[in-house]
Amino acid sequence: MNPKPRIALIIGSTRPTRFADVPAQWMLRQAQAREDLDVEVLDLRDYPLPFFDEVATNLFMPSQNAEVVRWQQTLRRFDGFIFVVAEYNFAIPAVLKNALDQAYIEWNYKPFTAIAYGGTGGVRAVENLRTISTALQMVSTRHTVNIGGSDFFSVHPAFGVHVSIEEIEKSLLLSAKNSLDELVWWSRATMAARVGKDRK
Repeated sequence: MNPKPRIALIIGSTRPTRFADVPAQWMLRQAQAREDLDVEVLDLRDYPLPFFDEVATNLFMPSQNAEVVRWQQTLRRFDGFIFVVAEYNFAIPAVLKNALDQAYIEWNYKPFTAIAYGGTGGVRAVENLRTISTALQMVSTRHTVNIGGSDFFSVHPAFGVHVSIEEIEKSLLLSAKNSLDELVWWSRATMAARVGKDRK
């Protein structure tokens, strides 16, 4: 029997006033309710990465910064990823882009999905993430979870409505299930493929 995929849920914002913890904890609960994956939270606040200043990506030579190496070693343990993505000016946050740039080999041939948020559900940030992931040789799920429109404005504390995410989850549960189903499928497929690739 195939081992359960090890999935990292990466919180892609570090702002002191970030909203990311709300969708991160909700998505964590959805993943933990399943028996076909193991999930662990990686908070970029716990990885004080410099802006990318290595001579080259670690595809070509080992990274020198100790925090970067620690980040790479952490990523190496996982078979797939869930990104918690805010949309900043139609793109992902700079801190998440930097975290992606600080590794290469560790992302290769691994799948990801996302839970995104913003006025339009973070869809442009997810598309930005998918473009970046192509360069990193990752696999994107078709489905993602997107918190947007009135749902986003009702759960974000800055807008004064103050309802819990559980009160809007009816519109999120199917996309969460679909995205996690796809993530598990692709994780298992790429785990097997990476083993075959390593044997060549």
